[in-house]
Amino acid sequence: MAATTTTTTIGIANLPNQTHKIVSRAGATMTLMVCGESGLGKTTYLNTLLTTSIKPYRDPSRRRDQLARKTISIDVQRVSFEEHGFETVVNLVDTPGFGDYVNNREAWQPLVDFVDGQHESYLRQEMQPDRGDVLDGRVHACLYFVYPSGGSLRALDVEAMKKLGSRVNLIPVIAKADTLTPKDLALFKRRIRDAIVHHNINIYAPPLDDPDTHTAAEALAAAWPYAVIGSEDDVTTSDGRVVKGRAYLWGVSEVENDSHCDFRMLRDLLIRSHMLDLIQSTEELHYEQFRATHLDASGRLISSSTRKDAKFKEEEDMLRRRFAEQVKSKEAMFRQWEQKLIAERDKLNKDLEHEHSYITALTAEIKALEEKMSGKK
Repeated sequence: MAATTTTTTIGIANLPNQTHKIVSRAGATMTLMVCGESGLGKTTYLNTLLTTSIKPYRDPSRRRDQLARKTISIDVQRVSFEEHGFETVVNLVDTPGFGDYVNNREAWQPLVDFVDGQHESYLRQEMQPDRGDVLDGRVHACLYFVYPSGGSLRALDVEAMKKLGSRVNLIPVIAKADTLTPKDLALFKRRIRDAIVHHNINIYAPPLDDPDTHTAAEALAAAWPYAVIGSEDDVTTSDGRVVKGRAYLWGVSEVENDSHCDFRMLRDLLIRSHMLDLIQSTEELHYEQFRATHLDASGRLISSSTRKDAKFKEEEDMLRRRFAEQVKSKEAMFRQWEQKLIAERDKLNKDLEHEHSYITALTAEIKALEEKMSGKK
């Protein structure tokens, strides 16, 4: 069928305006998860990001009671914003207790279960005949706060980021960037990038295919992991400016100063420039992967017991492989010991034969001497 081009205006060019009106009326919903051990400033960062005291600060005196429970909880807070007539609902997901214990084995499992649970909840709603009031709680971005140690990622960080990176748009964040010098911060960033590449951890990367935002996206991609400073306090700089930041004896750390931290870059990534891409990538990538692995060939949801059986079977196969590898390793080690013992036995036998020959020769010499002495008599 041949394509024809018309020069008359029939109103097709007005479609973007219609789409804008529909989206403006519907608004947007975004779910943001923050992970990291206590004391890294996650609550302060969220309040600074949203320019208001959304999340209350926890009482430090009750931290011992929380540690005694030895459980990781999931706190969800729903906040609604309206800006220029456009309403946005932001679900803030906090994970108190993560990484705070001596034994942090599988500490990431409650986080993974929550992300998978939100996918499953949305999938179940999507499969219903009436889908008018579908609640979307899927996590669109996960900020993983890394302790500013100056070294590299801990084993817990590596395992948790591996599990989360395959399920959600993972964004690594260096907390309390003002505790490191610029030189140490740059070195710390490079070590984290090297560790993420080495362990093949999936993280969110801004798309570079849009020519209008290509330069900004390249700058965002080059800046990760994002080093942030959080503060709700207004401080006065040496030149008289009132800014959000932290005042020290040596000066002021400004939250929105790009030479001090990456707060503005991360805010642009989450809200101003790539919020829609975070939502769409969750829909088109992570949710579709979950959907493909949780529906059978006939389109029915695989039961949790079946998934658990498959998971246990996978773990059993992994343990069998690990046991077989250990058996092979031990057998190889025993063979080496056996060869070494055989070599030592052969050496001892040769030495014994040599000593026996030497004693036989000495005995013959003694006998000859004795015969000679008796002949002289």
